[in-house]
Amino acid sequence: MAALMSPHSDAFMSVKQVAEYLHLNEKKIYALVNEGGIPATKVTGKWMFPRELVNRWMLDSTHGGLLSDRLVISGGEDPLLYHLVQEFARATGAHALISYTPTSTRLGLDLLQSNRVDTCGIHWGPDTESHIRHPALLSQYPQHRQWVLIRAFKREQGLVITPAITGRVKEPQPLFDPRYRWVLRQTGSGAQRFLLELLSHYGIDKDQLNCCITALSEREAAAAIAMQRADIAPGTRATATAYGLGFIPCGWVSFDLALPRAIWFRKLFQELLTRLKSQPCQAMADLFTGYNLDGAGELVWGDE
Repeated sequence: MAALMSPHSDAFMSVKQVAEYLHLNEKKIYALVNEGGIPATKVTGKWMFPRELVNRWMLDSTHGGLLSDRLVISGGEDPLLYHLVQEFARATGAHALISYTPTSTRLGLDLLQSNRVDTCGIHWGPDTESHIRHPALLSQYPQHRQWVLIRAFKREQGLVITPAITGRVKEPQPLFDPRYRWVLRQTGSGAQRFLLELLSHYGIDKDQLNCCITALSEREAAAAIAMQRADIAPGTRATATAYGLGFIPCGWVSFDLALPRAIWFRKLFQELLTRLKSQPCQAMADLFTGYNLDGAGELVWGDE
């Protein structure tokens, strides 16, 4: 045991080593791997366990987690959630780490799988299909059996457009003309998936668009339009409102929060849900426009 915990020990442990380290038999280690319950990676057909992540996993499993004074949110981007988290962090001060760093849905889930964030915001297609698409997306990750999905809200999705063409164009199809400059989003983002499905509906390939910028966030996309560097980007009505831009609606999406079941019960996450369901949050949603908070905070998948 002393050798295993030495600062000179290998960064990765084998099944036998991690079993000795955790005082478990090897069969139990394989079971934890299959459940996605322990950090592991497969190298040339053999399971290896990063020592640092195993240590963090052990600490976070102890009495509700020693990191229970932390709530790190990643994944899909949203103006209302960003405002809510900023207010929460300001009110909490130095008593806890509360942060929201949008990265795109896919990267957020990769970070959640690696235990590097606590919660991931996802939106992956129209609201009417989210009850199928969201669980199907999560099922691609080994740890999904440990996760739950909590409804944050529904929001209006569409195209954010420059004020110069607001009022002159009422639907997406005329905007595919090469004279209009598009902002695309990065692969793995819900906004980019939305755009590709919209283009497919009209029989358009994205290579036919006059794409001048690829933005890594919705704010970056909206800023490009506000600075007259582009004309159109996939986005939400709330973002268009916040930047004083035009908007062409294309439907509603569900914005859900994926997180480990243990974190669902943590005080910080429950406080976030309380704030999400509060009257001040509803007032801010009304100011942004394009939100429906019915069902906010409800469990929509994962309580098996």
